[in-house]
Amino acid sequence: MKKDIEIPIAKDVYLAAVHEWNEEFLAKDWNVYIINNRTTQIDMVLIVSKGYDEERKTSLMRHAIGVVAAKSFAKVELMQEDVLALNNEFFVTYYADNKIYEKRFLFEKNTVNEHSLSEIPLIEKEGVFAK
Repeated sequence: MKKDIEIPIAKDVYLAAVHEWNEEFLAKDWNVYIINNRTTQIDMVLIVSKGYDEERKTSLMRHAIGVVAAKSFAKVELMQEDVLALNNEFFVTYYADNKIYEKRFLFEKNTVNEHSLSEIPLIEKEGVFAK
């Protein structure tokens, strides 16, 4: 019976922390975006995030994004400088192709920094991809 259970593999959906200018505070912030590089939209996007290390952990943050159109992106949350020293884990769940997909993304501690920047497609800004 276990062989009959199909677990769909999430593809072409990514998370990236983008370093961008904040006009309100006149400083650069790290914002996390979900990127849908699929040719179809994803629906009912839910994201749960948390930060942790051996000694500390943050509270859970829950985000309901709704729909992310094909070949587009949506802002998830601001990452404050304090949590960059922690592992930041994001569980993404979405509905597409009449199936529910789930994927875990991780920004390992101290990997979100200006030395790790690369070009993020679709957003066309520099940032760091989650693993």
